[in-house]
Amino acid sequence: MTGTAKPKSRIMEAVHEGARDLHRLGFIDKRKMQKYKLLCLEPVQDYDAAKIKALRKRLQLSQAVLASVLNTSVSTVRKWEVGDKRPSGPSQKLLDIIERKGLESVL
Repeated sequence: MTGTAKPKSRIMEAVHEGARDLHRLGFIDKRKMQKYKLLCLEPVQDYDAAKIKALRKRLQLSQAVLASVLNTSVSTVRKWEVGDKRPSGPSQKLLDIIERKGLESVL
């Protein structure tokens, strides 16, 4: 299995080790191996107004710059930060990636 996803538990680690061996021997195709890899992904955090604002402040970004990075409008970021709206799935994922891997990971 390629990538840096880490299994969530010892059981999942054992499942992935077996799957890697079966893949290496040709019993599991690439598509099935990708499904096993997805099981390793940690769930995306739920970003509320306080988390979004704290992340933006920690990265020292203006609302306009964060909006540009996330390919959304400044008014949307403003509404997230006051709690009028919540980020959609793709925006939540991008925020999670930025928080875990840094701003450079999405630029």
